Amino acid sequence: MRRSDRLFDIIQHLRVATRPVTAAMLAADLEVTVRTVYRDIATLQARRVPIDGEAGVGYVLRKSFNLPPLMFTADEAESIAVGARLVQRLRDPKLQEAAASVLAKVTTVLPEALRSTLGAPHIFVSEGSAVPAEGVDLAELRAAIRDSRKLHIAYADEKGRRTNRTIWPIAMAYYVDVTLVGAWCELRADYRNFRVERILSSRVLDEHFDQDNGRLFAEWSALPKERPDSAWQRR
Repeated sequence: MRRSDRLFDIIQHLRVATRPVTAAMLAADLEVTVRTVYRDIATLQARRVPIDGEAGVGYVLRKSFNLPPLMFTADEAESIAVGARLVQRLRDPKLQEAAASVLAKVTTVLPEALRSTLGAPHIFVSEGSAVPAEGVDLAELRAAIRDSRKLHIAYADEKGRRTNRTIWPIAMAYYVDVTLVGAWCELRADYRNFRVERILSSRVLDEHFDQDNGRLFAEWSALPKERPDSAWQRR
């Protein structure tokens, strides 16, 4: 690995770290010696990269530091292209607009040799078969998840039986053929997964719920993820 690439990788490691990173950890990830890491850190600090810390304690990158636009490899560019196309399956207009915007922004910073990769004709992603939601705005639903806002919904099960519920939306689950919202249901006092196309109407409430430091998501994630047309039918 070239030293310039290694210096960049050190910045990247520190940029995403949530706690101090020791020289030993960096050395293991970069497959170099700890002494090499010490020299590289000193070089970066000499170049005014705001790295705080010291040997034996760990290093952190101050949040005020901004990297110039990142460069991508051909594989990374293709992964962006595939990912943006996969969003088309979600039947979520706002996310689709955001994906198109991401592609446009990335394209402007890529060199000419890589720009064609984003629109490469050899990449095809099927549209999927999820039914669009009509009774709920998915962008509004995602915002309710982020803001921990309760949601009142009118919901019809697979037999058309209608119930009115107040739910605590926890997460979105996107399958090729169905989109679900995972939630705590006050009516059933239990976790439930609701198919968005069966939500007849919805209203975000002013009332918030407590995510309990991620406990709700952790418990919902631990539930068996069976086929949507089996386990999800519990009323």
